[in-house]
Amino acid sequence: MSEAGWEQKYIKEAFDTNWVVPLGPNVNAFEEDLRLFVTQDDPDSHACGGDLSSKQVVALSSGTAAVHLALIACGVKPGDEVMVQGSTFCASSHPVTYLGATPVFVDSEPDTWNIDPDLLEEAIRDRIAKTGRKPKAIIPVALYGMPYKIDRIMEIARKYDIPVIEDAAEGFGSRYKGQVLGTFGDYGVLSFNGNKMITTSGGGALICPDREMWQKVMWLATQARESYPYYQHEAIGYNYRMSNICAGIGRGQMTVANDHIAHHRHVQAMYEELLAGLPGVTVHSQPANGDYDSNYWLVTLTMDENVRVKGQENAYKTIVTGAVGGAAGVIHTADSATTDCQPNDNVEAMRVALDQAGIEARPVWKPMHKQPVYKDAPAYVNGVSEAIFKTGLCLPAGPCVSEDDVRFIARSFRENILFTE
Repeated sequence: MSEAGWEQKYIKEAFDTNWVVPLGPNVNAFEEDLRLFVTQDDPDSHACGGDLSSKQVVALSSGTAAVHLALIACGVKPGDEVMVQGSTFCASSHPVTYLGATPVFVDSEPDTWNIDPDLLEEAIRDRIAKTGRKPKAIIPVALYGMPYKIDRIMEIARKYDIPVIEDAAEGFGSRYKGQVLGTFGDYGVLSFNGNKMITTSGGGALICPDREMWQKVMWLATQARESYPYYQHEAIGYNYRMSNICAGIGRGQMTVANDHIAHHRHVQAMYEELLAGLPGVTVHSQPANGDYDSNYWLVTLTMDENVRVKGQENAYKTIVTGAVGGAAGVIHTADSATTDCQPNDNVEAMRVALDQAGIEARPVWKPMHKQPVYKDAPAYVNGVSEAIFKTGLCLPAGPCVSEDDVRFIARSFRENILFTE
């Protein structure tokens, strides 16, 4: 049966049995599918993360909800600080502020673009010296699916006795030393948004360390209702459970999850080959030491500032009025076409040129410490994430991107480069 066939089968069962609610057989089965997927045995696994047999999964309404509940489970409260990778989407940091806590942003290291472990430890020591308290959690992020240096991160976390919440929203199925991301830390966040490796149209999940914490997260995600025949609440809960309909889609997607991952890796290899030899252009790839096994959720590249692109003189002349990639649309129109931290003109010119050819490219994530909403948040920077933001571009890589599409995209990219100064 095809992927769509499985999805339709599970969705039809949900309607036929009237389970059109945030619980039901599909939710339970999807959680078990996810648990087996993230804890699947591998001869190289358990090198850093220990025994995975106790891990449990809660299906939720979004990856953001998973971050929020993980923070609560770690005891984050108003006035606390949480160490967050600075190069990420806002869903990694916004839930920290939901709880009245402060995100402390830590910059990237250049080979994975993820959190710099040495800078992380330096930041932890400095926060303890300045506040008299250690941070309540550490959130590394699998940027574009790339594994972070989790063995070093866990070593630091254990040294200072700080829980780790792995944001593997973009890293579904990525591995480090053979072990699936999201299973090393105390908690692991997954996302099934429409553009992720597998989708439930919207949704996410939280990998919990054991049955006890799974039960607590489940309770919080269902409005923290007590076990009475009437509704009684002794704590604040949230309406965060995944619907049985969305879980049915997820069950269908799980039948092709490994195929999707293999496709993304194949597309990455094609881009590396087709864009090889372009002066000043580098397709970002995983370190070659064998520890990393990225899902390559998106293909990313960097363009040196001296690479000239067609239409570069017109970059940032008009205000964007619609969404540029991703699920977050533009509701509030900006006052200006430019900000004090933006991609270089050649990167924006290439994005526009590809868009005019019917190709959706997008900038890489703007560092959180450069976001106006976080202008007062502590940040430990080394310039890496800002440099990547100014030179980086994401290219299409999803399951619907065919080999012919990749060739067309690469050809269009090459045709819009004028020369290197």
